[in-house]
Amino acid sequence: MSTTWTWTWGECLGRRFAIVGHDTPGSGDFSLNDLAGSAGRMDVLLRAVNSALFVSHGIREDTQIVLHLEDSGPRRIRFDGGSLRGVHPDERSIAGQVRAVVRSPRPPIGVWEEFSSGISHSGGSLAETLDEWSRQGCDTLIMDAGGGSLEEISQEGEIGFVLSDHKPFSEAESELLSGYDRVSLGPMWLQGHACIAIAHYILDRP
Repeated sequence: MSTTWTWTWGECLGRRFAIVGHDTPGSGDFSLNDLAGSAGRMDVLLRAVNSALFVSHGIREDTQIVLHLEDSGPRRIRFDGGSLRGVHPDERSIAGQVRAVVRSPRPPIGVWEEFSSGISHSGGSLAETLDEWSRQGCDTLIMDAGGGSLEEISQEGEIGFVLSDHKPFSEAESELLSGYDRVSLGPMWLQGHACIAIAHYILDRP
């Protein structure tokens, strides 16, 4: 999928992030005190939520992030900065919300149900998210150290970034993503939450 990009610095346009969690628990039976162990590296996803949405004394109202819990059926959890309430920028607070969602019945694939203000969940995996983004006119980019420079790309409309947790994309996921453009933040593989923060920084610049 080839995309033509136009440079438009400094506009407050919608941003989306999708992160895949490969080892997240299939139930809500995980400890908030062991998010890097009993929760299957849920901590990686929680830091991504923090970096995507929260700024000092505020929240990015133009940003969404979708967590893909591949061991949960699978299930997707979407955080929408424009309507998010009652969530604080720390891992335990976000983890408590995720645990409560996972303990509830999973909606059908493609059906988004509001769980609380700014948090929705749905059945389905990354394939469904990509299809939804495409139908909604969101341009999708894959974060990849071997891609082109994000400095040379900007947005005319909504833009979505796809990244993985502490594991690389699976063979099936890589095949699914093979037709999308890739962007890089440098030659080194960075942690997901750092990639999100850097992408915001680049796109925020006037």
